[in-house]
Order: sequence, then C-alpha cells, then structure tokens
Amino acid sequence: MVTQVLAAALGTVAFALLFGVPRKYYLYCGFIGGAGWLLYCLLEPVLNATEATFFASVLVIFLSRMGAVREKCPVTIFLISGIIPLVPGAGIYWSAFYMVTDQLAEAGEAGFAAVKAAIAIVLGIVCVFELPQGVFRFVKKDQPSRIRRKSRKKE
Repeated sequence: MVTQVLAAALGTVAFALLFGVPRKYYLYCGFIGGAGWLLYCLLEPVLNATEATFFASVLVIFLSRMGAVREKCPVTIFLISGIIPLVPGAGIYWSAFYMVTDQLAEAGEAGFAAVKAAIAIVLGIVCVFELPQGVFRFVKKDQPSRIRRKSRKKE
C-alpha cells in the first residue's frame, strides 16, 4: 500500500506539472493526491468502490480548500491534480475494450462502475464546496490579511 500511495503522490505531482501548477505547490498537490488514495485504499476493503471513492474525494476536496485558503490561491490548483488518482480511467478503458471485443455484459458492468465512481467524485466536490469559507480559515481574526496590508501600503 505504501508503494501505491507514493505512486499516487508522484502521479499527482506529474499532473500538476502538466497543468502548469506553480512549482511551490507541488508538495501540497502530492500530499493531497496521496492522502486521497490512501483513504481509498483503506476504505475499499470495507466499503464498495463507489463509497470509498466518495469519501476519498471528500478528503481531497477538503484538503484542497484548506491548502487554497492557507496559500491564498485558487482551489483548482490543488483540486484538479489531487483528484487524478481517483478518476476511473481503468473502468472507462475496460468498458471500451469490452465493447470493441463484443463482450457487452462486461462492458456494461465496467461502464456502470466508472459512471458511479465519477458521480461519487462530483458529489464529494459538491458536498465540500457547500461548506462555508470560514471553516477553512487558519488566520486569526485580529490579524490583518496580506491583501489589506498591501493595499494600505499603496495608499
């Protein structure tokens, strides 16, 4: 399992590089992708694959929002690359393979499983994005933000 989590983290960083994420966020992206895959691996024996995908995507989105608030950057920087290990690419591949080889029952099963995983990811994203922004704040209320300090200097 350690190898899988490290591979997921490395793959997440590779996709972050591909999507043009600034270099200073690579460690965050790798951590988020690896944490999501770790939770999936821990839950998959206990729950079915769709439920494990849902809870892992909730963790990925939650960590992405925390990282975005902490670093004062868009959440998509962490979200897009962090969710990559959970995307049901193999299910889509096998569905297409079974269709081409005229094994329609297997194609339907693989395709339906891939669609369920994709819907679980979307529902995880929606659930966490419904939480108020204040849940993710680390900055104390009495400290002025960096943006306010910069605007005061310009005046």
